[in-house]
Order: sequence, then C-alpha cells, then structure tokens
Amino acid sequence: MPVRDEELKLLNEHLLQMAGLVERSIRDSIRSLTERDSTLARKVIEEDHKINTYDVKIDEECIRLLALKQPMGKDLRFITTAMKITTDLERIADNAVNIAERALELNEEPLLKPYIDIPRMREIAQGMIRDAINAFINEDKKLAMDVIMRDDEVDDLNQMVFEELMFIMTQDPSTVSRAIKISFVSKYLERIADHATNIAEMVVYMVEGRIIRHMVPNEIETS
Repeated sequence: MPVRDEELKLLNEHLLQMAGLVERSIRDSIRSLTERDSTLARKVIEEDHKINTYDVKIDEECIRLLALKQPMGKDLRFITTAMKITTDLERIADNAVNIAERALELNEEPLLKPYIDIPRMREIAQGMIRDAINAFINEDKKLAMDVIMRDDEVDDLNQMVFEELMFIMTQDPSTVSRAIKISFVSKYLERIADHATNIAEMVVYMVEGRIIRHMVPNEIETS
C-alpha cells in the first residue's frame, strides 16, 4: 500500500512546527545572553520538552509508515531523511539549552565585553537551519548546497571569538571563568551550524540518492 500524500504532508507539517520551535529556542537563548534576561533563559530550558515531544512524535510516525506501507524509492528516502533531521533538530535544541544555562551563569557576573560576533553567529546558524528545512520541504538541492557552504562563516567567527577571548584572558586572569563560558556559547553555535549542515547533506541524499558526508566542497560538485 503506497504512502498517501496526506501522510507525507502531515509529516512535513510536524517537521516545520518542530523546526519553528528550535529556531525560537536559538534566538531566545542568545537574547537571554545579550539582553541579560535570565527569565528568558529559564523559559528556553523549561520549553525544551516541547521539542523533545515532536522528536518522539515524528519518529513514531516515520516508523509506522515504514512498517505498514513499506515505501520504496523517493518516499523511502523522504521518510528516512525526516527521521534523521529530527535527530539533528533535537540536538540543536539541546545546544540552545546549553547556551541558556551559560547565560544564567554569565548574567550573574559583570559583562566581560559587548557581544558582537556571537549574535552574528546566531543569525547565520539560524538562517542555515531555516534554509535547510526549506530545502527539505521543497527538495531544493541548490539551497541545501548553499547551506553547506555557509558553515565556514560560522567556523571562522568561532575562531575569531576564541582568539579574542584568549587575548583577554592572558591580559587579565580574573576574566578566565567568564571568558571560558563565552567560548562555550560560541562553540555551541558552531555545533548548531554543523547540525544544520548535516540536515542539508541529507537533503542532497533525499533528492539525488547520493551520500555526500565527509566530502569536501570540490568533491561534492564534481562527483
């Protein structure tokens, strides 16, 4: 029995809803840091269970479709890709929670420095997630490849933040604790971008049936 269009549409809707919650979690976690809003940080932590619920719901729906409909070809790739995407979205949300936890700690201490690069990292990483999900929904390989290429921007900003914090710590050892916590936030954002890249790579697999993990950009374009 083939998978009905209505079933795939419902799966799409649930993925979009989960992705929306994840995006909000990232945005609010960084806002809780830059605006020193501990109430918002606690809200991010408390609402993580909503994302976990979607993770379980989507996995259960995918397993049901695999077991009862035994899909093949494009439908099979779509469903298995959806299962993997939810795993990455859930891990992205976990990193947002980690950021909120660091915000709670940093908000109790004097501001070390203005947050400039971290909000930029958030903006790029969040855009990568949004575009990766849109690439999945629209089966848009070109957009997925664009997401993959943007990962280097976040990596470069993460390195800049790390180097700046290292300089601050060497100049004033009393800043070490705060600087390390900020470096954790930067690293969490870098991991979020990595998960968005994973999603984009899975979109390429869904569209072309081609696994591009561990390939460098030149190999992806020429293979």
